[in-house]
Amino acid sequence: MVKSTATLLQADINTNANTVLKKKLNSSGLSAGSAKSLQLILKAKHHDPFSYLGQHVTEDGFVYRAFLPNATNVYIESSKTWVKLDKIHNDGLFEWHGASALKTPCLLKIECADHSYESYDPYTFSSSITPDELYLFGEGRLKQAYKTLGAQWITQDNIDGVRFAVWAPNAERVSVTGNFNGWDGRIHSMRAHGASGVWDIFIPSLTISDTYKFEIRNRQTGSVLVKTDPYGFEFEQRPGTAAKISKSYHQWQDKHWLNSRKKNDWLHAPFNCYEVHLGSWQRNDKGHFLSYREMATTLVPYVAEMGYTHIELMPISEHPLTESWGYQTTGYFGVTNRFGSPDDLRFLIDAFHQANIGVILDWVPGHFPKDDWALARFDGTALYEHEDPRLGEHQDWGTYIFNYGRNEVRNFLMANAHYWLTEFHIDGFRVDAVASMLYLDYSRKVGEWLPNKFGGRENLDVIDFLKQFNVMVGEEFPGVLTIAEESTAWPGVSRPVYLGGLGFSMKWNMGWMNDTLSYIENDPVHRRYYHDMLTFGQLYAYSENFVLPFSHDEVVHGKHSLLDKMPGDTWQKFANLRLLATHQMTSPGKKLNFMGNEFGQGREWNVNSSLDWHLLGDEYAGHAWHQGVKLANSDLNKLYKNVTALHSLDFEHQGFEWIDCHDTEQSIISFIRRGLDNSFVIIVLNFTPVLRNQYRIGVPQAGTYHEIFNSDAACYGGSNSGNGPALNTENIAWMHHNQSLVITLPPLAGIVLQLK
Repeated sequence: MVKSTATLLQADINTNANTVLKKKLNSSGLSAGSAKSLQLILKAKHHDPFSYLGQHVTEDGFVYRAFLPNATNVYIESSKTWVKLDKIHNDGLFEWHGASALKTPCLLKIECADHSYESYDPYTFSSSITPDELYLFGEGRLKQAYKTLGAQWITQDNIDGVRFAVWAPNAERVSVTGNFNGWDGRIHSMRAHGASGVWDIFIPSLTISDTYKFEIRNRQTGSVLVKTDPYGFEFEQRPGTAAKISKSYHQWQDKHWLNSRKKNDWLHAPFNCYEVHLGSWQRNDKGHFLSYREMATTLVPYVAEMGYTHIELMPISEHPLTESWGYQTTGYFGVTNRFGSPDDLRFLIDAFHQANIGVILDWVPGHFPKDDWALARFDGTALYEHEDPRLGEHQDWGTYIFNYGRNEVRNFLMANAHYWLTEFHIDGFRVDAVASMLYLDYSRKVGEWLPNKFGGRENLDVIDFLKQFNVMVGEEFPGVLTIAEESTAWPGVSRPVYLGGLGFSMKWNMGWMNDTLSYIENDPVHRRYYHDMLTFGQLYAYSENFVLPFSHDEVVHGKHSLLDKMPGDTWQKFANLRLLATHQMTSPGKKLNFMGNEFGQGREWNVNSSLDWHLLGDEYAGHAWHQGVKLANSDLNKLYKNVTALHSLDFEHQGFEWIDCHDTEQSIISFIRRGLDNSFVIIVLNFTPVLRNQYRIGVPQAGTYHEIFNSDAACYGGSNSGNGPALNTENIAWMHHNQSLVITLPPLAGIVLQLK
C-alpha cells in the first residue's frame, strides 16, 4: 500500500525529516536540479510535473523519467523491444537515457510485487485543451464547459482514455486520485494552464465506473483538500462522495417530440404540471426506491392517464441528504444514483416524451451547501462563493451563495443548464428561490448585507446572469421553458430581456396561491368576509405569465395536506377540495399540482415514504372519497387541455371576463373564459354548502348550454346536484348581458357550462 499524501505532507512540516530526504536524494547520484524536482514530486508539491517527468532533451541526447512508487521493475517499449529502466531512487523514480528519442506516447510494462500490467505514460501526452476553450472559459462564454472540464472520454494519439480537467486557480498543485492509483496524490499530478487556473491530465487505460477525486494543495497556506469533481457526471453511492467515470450509450427515440417542441406556441398551449419527488412518489413492497426504469412503466402511464401535459421533477442532481429534497446540491452535473444511472434517467425522460409529456427540471442555482468535499472553498479560497459572508452566505439555509460576478462561476451555471438541455433533453427549468437571488438584503437585518454600487438592494450580477441564462435557453433551445419561483413584486420577471425583463417564460403566482388557500381554509359561514381574496388576483393577473401552483411547500412543515386544510366534516372536506381544484383549473394561468394532491392525501408529504396509494382502495361512510377526487382531477386536467377557452388566453386579459364578482353574501363567483378561436365557457363557483336553486347568471350569447363539468357529480363523491342536459337562455338582461340562464348551483362545487 502506498503512503498517503497526507502522511508525506506531515513529513514536510518536520524539519528533521526534510533533512533526511535531501541527504537521500543527493546520495542517489541525481543532479541538484533533478534532486529538487524529485523532492517536490515525492512531497506532492511540484507545480509543473510535466517539466520533469516524461521525455526531455538533455545535453547528451534524451532522458525519460517515470515516477511509479508501487513498481519494482519498469520497462519501456523501444524499437519493438522492451528496455528496462534504471531505478535511481528507492521511492519509485525510474530513468532511461538514450541518444535518440523514444516514440511517444511511451508504452510501459510495469511489474509490481504481485502483478504486472501495460500502460501508456500520461506524462508523454500533450494537452488536448485548446487556447480557445481556455479563453472562452475565462470570459464566461464556454457554454459547453462540461465537455472541457471534468472527466472526458477521449481518444488522444489513437489511445483511448480519460482527460481530467479542473478549475483551481489558487492551487500550487492539483492531482487526480482514484481507485486506479491507490488515492495517492503524487502519482497523477496535473498540468497547469497558466493564468486560466485550469489543470488537466490525460490518463489512459481507465474503465467505466472508476472512482476519482481531485487533491488540491493551496498555494498560500499549503493546506491540502480532497474534492469531488464539480463537473462530475456520476457519483458513487452515499455516503461515498467520489465521482465516477461515466459514459452514455442511450439512443434517443424522441426526435418527433423535440421537433414538435421547437414549433410549440407555448404561450397559448395548455401547461398543466405534475410536481413529483421521485423518491417518495411510490416505493416498492420493501419500501425501497423505484428505479428510473421502473418509473418509466409506472409514473409515465400514470401521468398520461391523469391528463397532465408536463411533469416537474424536484431536484435530481446529486445531493447527500434526502431530507434536503434535493435543494442542497453537491453534484450539479451528476444524476442522483438513488434511482439509477444517467442513462437510466435518459430512458425515463425518453419514455415521457414518447407519451407526449414534457419534463421540467427543478434547478437550484441560488445556493450550494458547505460540505467540505464539494464546492465550498474549493481550492482553499472562496472560489465559487463570495469571501464576505454578507454576500456569500444564506443564513436561513446554512449554505453559500454563488459569486455570479465571476466569469468562471457564471460559466459553471450556464454550462450546467446547457448540459441538462443537451444531454437529457429537458424541456424546461423551474428555477428555485429566485427572490433570494435577486435581493442583497434577502432575509437579512440592517448591517448584515452590502448594497450594490448604486447603493441599492438589487443584486446586479444576478440580474445579468438570469438575463444571459434566459437568452441562451431561448436562442439555442426554442420551445424550452424557464419558470421562476419568485415570491415578490419584482417587475418583468416573465417579460423579454429586450423589453427590460428578466426573460423567464413564466412565474409562479405566489400571491394567488396564498390568497386562495387562506380563503378556502375559512369556514364557509365566514367566507363572505374574505371574498376579495378570490377576486383581488385579477388586478395583477396579466402583469406576468403566471403559473398557479399548489406545490410541495404548501403540504409540509405543519401546513397540513390540502385535504386537511379544508374545513367541515368529511363530506365538506372532499367537496371543498374538489371545488379548490375546479377553481385552479378554470382560472387564468398555467397550472402546477404536487403529487398526492390529485387524490386527496390526508397527511402531510413525507420525503421518506411513499404516497398513501392505499387510500384509493379504501371506502368509508359508503364513499370512495379519494377515488372521487382523483377522477375529478383527471377530468379537470383533460377539460383544461381539450377546451381551448380554458388555456389559449391564460396570459391575456381578453381571455377572462367577470360575470359577477360581487356576490359576497352567497360566496359565489362567476366568470367567462374565452379562447383564441372566439369560443367561450362559463364557470360558476359556489363556496358555501348551500344548494342554490333558480340562480340567475348573465351570459354573452343566446342559445342552449350544457354542463360539461360539475364537481358535485356522484362519480366524484358529490351530492349529484346540477343541471340537466340542456339549459336554454332567457331574453332577460342580467349582469351586463342581454341574455341570462337560470341554473342549479350545487353546494361547495363548481360547474362549467358550454354553448352547444
